[in-house]
Amino acid sequence: MDNKNSSSSSSSSSDGGDDNSIQQRPKIRWAPLEGNPELVHSNGVNLPVVAFIFLFPLTKNYEKHNEEEEVWLTKHEQNVNPDVIFFKQTIANACGMIALLHSLANNDSLVGPGLFRNLIDEAKDMSPEERAELLENSKELADIHGTCAQAGQTQAPDASEEVDLHFICFVVKNEHLYELDGRKLFPINHGKCLDFVEGAAKIMRQYIARDPDQSNFSAIALTKTPEE
Repeated sequence: MDNKNSSSSSSSSSDGGDDNSIQQRPKIRWAPLEGNPELVHSNGVNLPVVAFIFLFPLTKNYEKHNEEEEVWLTKHEQNVNPDVIFFKQTIANACGMIALLHSLANNDSLVGPGLFRNLIDEAKDMSPEERAELLENSKELADIHGTCAQAGQTQAPDASEEVDLHFICFVVKNEHLYELDGRKLFPINHGKCLDFVEGAAKIMRQYIARDPDQSNFSAIALTKTPEE
């Protein structure tokens, strides 16, 4: 992937969803996570997982593209595999955790026993709104997130601080490339994909091209090791 900054030590945040029922609940804020692969490996996840977690800046160009994409997809609809598990983000600064959950939930056979396994199993038959509430009510997940936020190589911003970076996830389901972003209304199906790395890199390069003056882009590849 062509990226302008291969550093993986940036923090991020994002806005929650727009659903009215969600807005009625008190806003929850977590400290932003760092884009650090070591934090992923240290919390009992039985990697490998085939996914990309992508970090990029939230800019006016991105917001404009996001609005136009949402209008177009709402009007023309898209085919989304029902097996894709999608979480809406309603917790401020939780986009790093949401991206990790999207990576694991859509490759769940690689997740061992523990909190993530329990959350994914419980979330499978829920709506995105119900999944959001499930995460909001998980004190254990909030505690893990807080520990990771403080364990990074850079000092974590305060939970109340507004920052302008955001994590999303790319996965493949049934040979189709999906972009999973909890800020969006639904998963984005980028179409048939026989080469996951090239397909995801193509979309990430589009993000970079929309903001050529920005430099805070990075990606974490969760990879599958060869079987014995």
